[in-house]
Amino acid sequence: MRDVIIIGGGVSGCASARELSRYKADILVLDKEEDVCCGTSKANSAIVHAGFDAPAGSRMAALNVAGSRRMPTLAKELDFAYQQCGSLVVCLSEEDRPALQKLYENGLTNGVEGLRIVERDELLAMEPNISDDAVAALWAPTGGIVCPFGLTYAFAENAATNGVQFQFDTEVERIEAIPGGWRLQTNRGPLEARCIVNAAGVHADELHNQVSDDTMTIVPRRGDYFLLDHAAADHVHHTIFQLPGKYGKGVLVTPTVHGNLLIGPTANDIDDKEDTATTAAELDEVRAKAGLAVKDLPLRQTITSFAGLRAHELRHEFFLQEAAPGFVDCAGIESPGLSASPAIGQAVAELVQSILHLPEKPDFNPRRKGILDPKTLSFAERAALVQKNPAYGQIICRCETVTEGEIVDAIHRVPGARSLDGVKRRTRAGMGRCQAGFCSPRVLEILARELGVPQEEITKCGGDSRLIVGTNKDSL
Repeated sequence: MRDVIIIGGGVSGCASARELSRYKADILVLDKEEDVCCGTSKANSAIVHAGFDAPAGSRMAALNVAGSRRMPTLAKELDFAYQQCGSLVVCLSEEDRPALQKLYENGLTNGVEGLRIVERDELLAMEPNISDDAVAALWAPTGGIVCPFGLTYAFAENAATNGVQFQFDTEVERIEAIPGGWRLQTNRGPLEARCIVNAAGVHADELHNQVSDDTMTIVPRRGDYFLLDHAAADHVHHTIFQLPGKYGKGVLVTPTVHGNLLIGPTANDIDDKEDTATTAAELDEVRAKAGLAVKDLPLRQTITSFAGLRAHELRHEFFLQEAAPGFVDCAGIESPGLSASPAIGQAVAELVQSILHLPEKPDFNPRRKGILDPKTLSFAERAALVQKNPAYGQIICRCETVTEGEIVDAIHRVPGARSLDGVKRRTRAGMGRCQAGFCSPRVLEILARELGVPQEEITKCGGDSRLIVGTNKDSL
């Protein structure tokens, strides 16, 4: 019997694993997909909320502010992309000023540092492309942007360094209490642990309701986005929100840490917890609302659109609790869950520690080094790197200038890339203007070579998403 099984390899599950790896324990992270970061954590706004929006006095507010405060130090410790660019909530009408003031006061109550209201002249100096209708904005200098993949992988890799194990393609079908712990019936056989952490995202209510009479209902809330090319990156310099007002609730416009522009999301409640398809109606809604706060948006520079699901619990609160003896919920983690993830992981670890009383690990390693990006090196340093390892001189993805060396590194990490999407999210190979049109065959070849499997077994994103189903010679 293991000490802890964490169900769900998203940012909350991996943050919890990393914090629990500070203790001497047998810890396993399960995920039904082929990798970590395959659900909500891979398709979101990629922003670190300052914490002014969450309801005052809520756990959501407290964890948001705590997580945001920890992010700069954590980015250095775990080596992931993060920028504290600040955020603006734009007021588009004088009649909406009371709502802006209320948001400011809510942020002060939540303990957000540096908040102030800026008037139009200062706002225009900060953002030249701001709407002609903008009259003022709430400025939050502690707001930021982050790579959600990089953050999740950083937590997971550091957890693995400290002894946490990962098991993929494993879906939990049933949970039952046993003496001293819990038994999970999975599609790959039974597993037992003294303590369970339920970090299953949109499916967390299904697990919770098997062990508790206090039922939980999670509604998948879908949001559609447009991702624009690097050529559009300088259109805004901060994360720009629209203050809900007479125009309704708008969408955000934000730079990304990788030099793109992101616009969205919508917020539509759906029934299917696996439905991440974009729809024409939702993308039209993004187009209609995008220009309210920022003018002249270069939507023709769109390189892709995508949709993600948020785990919206009807009470709109984070549920971090012992729902049954030895069963810890990490549920209802919707926005600002990414921002709060460092604090969520710590809170979960404290809950588990109060149950199991685990001894601390004296040799815990808090640091992790990310995948080396040759573009960050000087010419001389890069030349020396290529001389030492020629794979770093082989450009595989031309759009994002990703080398073979980076891809090989991504594959051999723990947990490492096993699919085209796994490589893409770790290295950005395939995330550029051509959206993997040119580099996919080469990435597929490298994956097959490094994993020691036929190319026919390599998938786009696990499951049955194989790219090769046969060869012309075989058919002839």
